[in-house]
Amino acid sequence: MFQGASSLNIDGKGRLSVPTRHRDVLLSTAAGHLTLTRHPHGCLMIFPRPEWEKFRDRVAQLPMSALWPKRIFLGNAMDVDMDATGRVLVSPELRAAAGIQRDTMLLGMGNHFELWDKATYDGQEAKAMQGEMLDVLKDFSF
Repeated sequence: MFQGASSLNIDGKGRLSVPTRHRDVLLSTAAGHLTLTRHPHGCLMIFPRPEWEKFRDRVAQLPMSALWPKRIFLGNAMDVDMDATGRVLVSPELRAAAGIQRDTMLLGMGNHFELWDKATYDGQEAKAMQGEMLDVLKDFSF
């Protein structure tokens, strides 16, 4: 289970250094093999390859009426490997799609990560914090 937030920088070559606390798990569970793809909310999703394969199979089974979500998830997917120092290359196409220049937020989301442009994430989070509590959470015990 991946959880927590990390404020990270993309280097000049488009590489992201995976935090050490996640690096060991990614090496042991996926041998450092990851898949990056777009998310409809404007961020990128980063999956350990075994988790990506499960997600990919679920997306591939969506009906024809869901062709655009299939295009977003599957059509933009890129396989990458962590290098010896725990960095992954985020392609120029995916960085542009998520508006990522340099400052990012990496969020552990259970079986995958979300990678956000930091300013975009901060704005979206502030907006969400100002909104009404979702119905699904109203009966949730904190």
